[in-house]
Amino acid sequence: MAEPESTVINTNVEQKDPTTALVIAVTTRAIFNLEEEHKLYLEKGKEEYTRHQQANQDKLLPPGTAFAFIQAVQYVNKKILESNPAERDLFDILVLSNNSPESGVRIINSAKHYGLEISKFCFVSDEDSTQYLKSHGVKLFLSADRTDVCNALRRGVSAALVFQQEVQAPSTPLRVVFDGDAVLFSDETDQIFQEQGLEGAVQYERAMEAIPIGEGPLKAFAMHLGKMRKKFGQEGSPIRTYLVTARSGRDMGIRAIKTLREWGLPIDEAFFMDGAPKGPILAQIQPHIFFDDGLHNIQGAQNVGVPSAWVP
Repeated sequence: MAEPESTVINTNVEQKDPTTALVIAVTTRAIFNLEEEHKLYLEKGKEEYTRHQQANQDKLLPPGTAFAFIQAVQYVNKKILESNPAERDLFDILVLSNNSPESGVRIINSAKHYGLEISKFCFVSDEDSTQYLKSHGVKLFLSADRTDVCNALRRGVSAALVFQQEVQAPSTPLRVVFDGDAVLFSDETDQIFQEQGLEGAVQYERAMEAIPIGEGPLKAFAMHLGKMRKKFGQEGSPIRTYLVTARSGRDMGIRAIKTLREWGLPIDEAFFMDGAPKGPILAQIQPHIFFDDGLHNIQGAQNVGVPSAWVP
C-alpha cells in the first residue's frame, strides 16, 4: 500500500504505537469549521481554494463539530499517563485531508494554536483517501463527507458522518453516547421491525433473548474505548459511556443488556427511550459526541446543541 502523498509528523506530540493506541482519524471539515472554504472549493475549484488557504494561512480556523471531542480525548490521555507514565494504550489523533500540503499549512497552524495533540497530518491527493485508514490502524474515522464515511464502513472501519454545527465545549470527562441498533448492534431487529412492525420485533427479541445481538459498525471502536474505561474505577474515570436507544426497556432491553454483558463492554448508563425523542436526555448528558443511525435523532441532538455523528 502506497503511503499518502505527504505525511507531516507533528514533532511537538509524542508519536503513539498504532498497534496499541486507539487511532482516530478526522478530516479537516470534521475538526474545524471550513464551510465557507468548502463552498469556495465547490464553486471556484481547487486552485482558487488553495490560493485562499495560502493567503489566509495565519488566520485561525474556528472549531468544528468534532473539536470538543478531540480535546476531551486529550484529557483522557493526560489522566492515563498520570496514573501510568509507561502506558501505551492511548488515543492517537491523525488528520486525513484531501488538501495539498501547501493549502494544509493553515490547518497545521490552527491545530498548533489550539494545542490539539494531532500526531500526523496526512495530505492525500487520491479521490478516495479512506484506502489509507487500515495502514494507519485507524479504529474510528470522522468525516463531513458521506462518500468517505460509506467507503470507510465498507473497509470495515468504524466511521460516522459529522454535520457542521455550533458546539459549546462541554467539560470533562469524555462522554460518548451510542445508539443501539445499527450502531453498536447489527440492524437485524430493525429489519424485523420494518417488515413485521413492533409486535413482530418484540416477539423476535423474546425468542432470541439468550443469543447476543450481532455486531454493529461501531462495536470495534466501543470495545477499545471500553478497554480504556476499565483502567479506572467507577469514581473519577475520565471516560463515561452511554447507551441511548429507541428500544423499550420492558420488551427489548433485556437482550441488549445481555449482549453488552456477553461482549464485556462496560456502559455507565443505559436509557431505553421506547421511541420517545432523545434530545432531552442528550441535553442532560451533554456528550462530546453522539452516534446514531437515525437522521431524526441527529436533528433532535443538534437542536439541543449536542455534537452528533450519523452512522449511515
